[in-house]
Amino acid sequence: MLVWLTAIGWHAAFDAAREEHKTALSWWANHDWPVVVRRMDADAGADEVCLGLPLPPDSAGVKVRIALRARVADISRTAAALLLRDAATVRDVAALCDDAGTLPLRVFGSVAMQALTGLQYLSPTSDVDVLLHPASRRQLEEGMALLARHAERLPLDGEIVFPGGAAVSWKEWQMAMTHPAKVLVKDLQSVRLTETATLLATLEAQ
Repeated sequence: MLVWLTAIGWHAAFDAAREEHKTALSWWANHDWPVVVRRMDADAGADEVCLGLPLPPDSAGVKVRIALRARVADISRTAAALLLRDAATVRDVAALCDDAGTLPLRVFGSVAMQALTGLQYLSPTSDVDVLLHPASRRQLEEGMALLARHAERLPLDGEIVFPGGAAVSWKEWQMAMTHPAKVLVKDLQSVRLTETATLLATLEAQ
């Protein structure tokens, strides 16, 4: 999820930040660019949201990610992850979008951040991190077939997000369907191993 902070939220983030991160935070605030929801810290308050600000790679290719917290009251608006089609101008994903039809594909990571900010996040080796949000088993099967097909020409990575927010690497899910095993599940509270049947049970049967 993408989050935009109020002026008060940015001031609080700036005051809590390490000195070497303050220039980037001011830059972000001045442009009203979004930050990204991340897993909750163990000591986060009930009225707080944990956020991340991923900076573009520096000249040496080093990626800095700044961890933030904000009070819910200091969030001006939120949005779901960027639609893959809205990032087609920064990466050649038009064929994937056309093939996807009505399948719910979104994008995060470097492709999304470059599309949102116009900054140079991508390199020739950058992955396209997609999010598939299936509502039914049929959508899951169609989405997996779609990703496998286009992974032959695109460096596709990313996750399946099941109802309730449990996320699994689509490549790990693919392997688990071939060689049955538990899969690593991530959500805002934890990281854990889960049976694939438990996740399939959250989807509509059709």
